[in-house]
Amino acid sequence: MKISTKGRYALRMLYDLALHQDEGYVSLKDIAERQNISKKYLEQIVPLLNKTGLIRTNRGNKGGYMLAGKADELTVGDVLRATEGSIAPVSCLEFEPNECPRVGECSTLFVWEGLYKTITDYLDSVTLQDIIEHGTNGGDYCI
Repeated sequence: MKISTKGRYALRMLYDLALHQDEGYVSLKDIAERQNISKKYLEQIVPLLNKTGLIRTNRGNKGGYMLAGKADELTVGDVLRATEGSIAPVSCLEFEPNECPRVGECSTLFVWEGLYKTITDYLDSVTLQDIIEHGTNGGDYCI
């Protein structure tokens, strides 16, 4: 599984919003500058995050973006599902129930199910707050 630039940049954008949550709505220009990401690229990510309810938007003079929830409640898994769609390692696990015609006879299915569970459990256990705390402890956390 390879995470796209869209997923990585969305995580950086939400991380930035979490860092500046006390400031209210934050402009996309400020996020782009601090995170060294093209504002145009962030503009493509915003609808995905807005549609899935991860951010709030406000237009006007004091407009911008803010997290829709608390940093300790928003997980990396939430962000990647919003931007990447499915995080399943194989297509047959993208939907419940598994409708693959070979599901009853697939001898490798348990491998993919185990991998999917491991990926999901990990990504759903790391919050934006965890990333903030990791960064403030002097760690080199690359996202």
